[in-house]
Amino acid sequence: MIFKQSILPFYAKASIFLVGLSALLAILYIAQGIIVPLIFSFIIAILLHPVVNFFVRLRINRIVSIIITLLLTVVIIAGFIALIYTQAVSFSDSWPIFVKKFTEILNQTISSASHYFNIRPSIIHAWIDKTQHELINIDGTLIGQTIVSVGSVLAAIVLVPVYIFVILYYQPHLIEFIHQLFDESHKNQVNTIVTQTKSVIQHYLVGLIIEAIIVAVLNTAGLMLLGIQYAILLGVLGALLNMIPYIGGIISVALFMMVALVTKDSPWFTLYVLGVHSLVQIIDNDYIVPKIVASKVKINALFSILVVLIGNILWGIPGMFLSLPILAIVKVIFDHIESTKPWGYLLGDTMPVLIRKLPRLKKIH
Repeated sequence: MIFKQSILPFYAKASIFLVGLSALLAILYIAQGIIVPLIFSFIIAILLHPVVNFFVRLRINRIVSIIITLLLTVVIIAGFIALIYTQAVSFSDSWPIFVKKFTEILNQTISSASHYFNIRPSIIHAWIDKTQHELINIDGTLIGQTIVSVGSVLAAIVLVPVYIFVILYYQPHLIEFIHQLFDESHKNQVNTIVTQTKSVIQHYLVGLIIEAIIVAVLNTAGLMLLGIQYAILLGVLGALLNMIPYIGGIISVALFMMVALVTKDSPWFTLYVLGVHSLVQIIDNDYIVPKIVASKVKINALFSILVVLIGNILWGIPGMFLSLPILAIVKVIFDHIESTKPWGYLLGDTMPVLIRKLPRLKKIH
């Protein structure tokens, strides 16, 4: 008996795709405590792999090379955290004063606006007084929640180095496993995908780190020239937020302007801070990103924003940082599989050439 191959209609394919996508998103959300540290570990392991190979070429044992690489990484990260911590302690000591001054400015603004628009400001003032009290006097429940959150973060910090060590040690084993999943005829294609994926992650992350350092220095220098308090802390926070596409820049400039408004007597400093931030963003977008962060994989702005928002919904702030590297890996895979090349094209930023037909002119005899 000869069976005819059934071709599913488009609506059936679309329904199966949506159900599968919904199931995948549900799994990613439910198992985020396991998945997020693993993805971070894989990405960091790929980033550190050239360093491990460097020590191996010096005839150092592979396990010792991995341990040396991890120790160097931990020392660098610990130094960075110590710098942020000292600045954050100074900022936290001034937090009640900061809240009080900001509330006074907000009260004055609301009073002026209420007189101008003839609106009763009593309800708004009551809400501001309540919010100010909550910000200054944090209750035990919030502290307990914070301790639980910090505890989960510390657990992830302990697990991630272990994951990285295991991934780096078993890296040849994992690559061989990927090769064995596919037929021998697809060996070259799999090699290309694996090699390009490693290259994309390494170039992207190294460029991102260099960009963050340059942006942090520029932010800090600009804020120091204006005499803004906590310039180092704000400069570093601005550089970290800048790693979140589109959204991070808006949050960082709002933070800079709020601190300038509270700590400076003249409101003109908010505009000066806006000017400094805009100048840094122009330098970043026009010079730093194209020459340092630029990757062979280009993602268009629409999907960049969408994937950042989805990452935030699924995994919070870590999801916002992981979203673009994951999307870049997905695009590399799509670009090398014939059936998914249209999807890879959709994710990219290559615009088709539009040829505009001009009307023919009639000959005049």
